[in-house]
Amino acid sequence: MSRLLVDTHVLLWWMADDRARLSETARRQLVDPANRIIVSAVSVWETAIKRALGKLAAPPDLLERLEQTAVELLPITARHADQVGRLPLHHGDPFDRLLVAQAGLEGLALVSGDSEVHRYDVTVVW
Repeated sequence: MSRLLVDTHVLLWWMADDRARLSETARRQLVDPANRIIVSAVSVWETAIKRALGKLAAPPDLLERLEQTAVELLPITARHADQVGRLPLHHGDPFDRLLVAQAGLEGLALVSGDSEVHRYDVTVVW
């Protein structure tokens, strides 16, 4: 069993069943019932902000949809926020940096197609 933290884009592609954008490995891991799928409050926050700015097409009821599934919701803690400042500056996106910090501190594999997150000392599934 793996504990998988999905990044925001992977979450949206997975929910939309967008097989063209998800790697086969990521899709297989996400649908494996033995794995625990974890969604961070970071992804809900990022989606809400970018949707409101017109930069992202995403369901307005994302949180409600997540709450009706078997995914685990991960809150943002002060320890997560502090860890962001300890990370090397491989990635400029604050949302992605917070996901990396959470993955590292919580011992989670990060499901992401973002090549920059591979530079961090976390397990990345893609």
